[in-house]
Amino acid sequence: MPSDPTHLLGPHRYVVVEGPIGVGKTTLVHRMAERVRARLVLESVEENPFLAHFYQDRSTFAFQTELFFLLSRFRQQQQVTQESLFAENILSDYLFEKNLIFSGLTLSEAEWKLYLDIYEALAPQVVTPDLVVVLDASLPLLVDRIHRRGRSFEASMDEAYLDALARRYRRAFQVYDAGPVLLVDTTHLDLSRDDDAVDLVMHEIALSTSGTRTLS
Repeated sequence: MPSDPTHLLGPHRYVVVEGPIGVGKTTLVHRMAERVRARLVLESVEENPFLAHFYQDRSTFAFQTELFFLLSRFRQQQQVTQESLFAENILSDYLFEKNLIFSGLTLSEAEWKLYLDIYEALAPQVVTPDLVVVLDASLPLLVDRIHRRGRSFEASMDEAYLDALARRYRRAFQVYDAGPVLLVDTTHLDLSRDDDAVDLVMHEIALSTSGTRTLS
């Protein structure tokens, strides 16, 4: 490992990897952490007690599911806020704003208004990352990756829901302006096994200092 591996992330101390379900966010974060000293902030998806029910009956369990995720993510982000001054680097597999991407798709109008009130009270207390890396892939590839990782509660996931979610991600990051964004099409990148692919993404991260950069 280089004596100063921080240069692999360029000027960025806090990098977030985002994208739709199954795209490989956590995989990339772990592979990057093999190359740099960093504190990992990983979403605790399987701790949500409503999630399995949500995939079977979205309309009934959407609000409980989204509220649990909102509060869980906020508690994690409070720790990021407290430790950001001391950690050499922070790598995370989610952006706090993803709460709006998911809840805007799943909640009824009345639920959305209440949820948004809660979100807007919490969001100003969350640290903005220096860079967001947004992964994307085709719907068939997302479905294949989800099946291969074999989470039981995802077995009943509706492909139409996954497609709608991926579309919302693309729209959200067309207008995201809180910091630089790196868009990565992973269709032909095997970030789980190909070291060169991970190195390529990290090279692009170092160069992504403003606006939106695309790696396809």
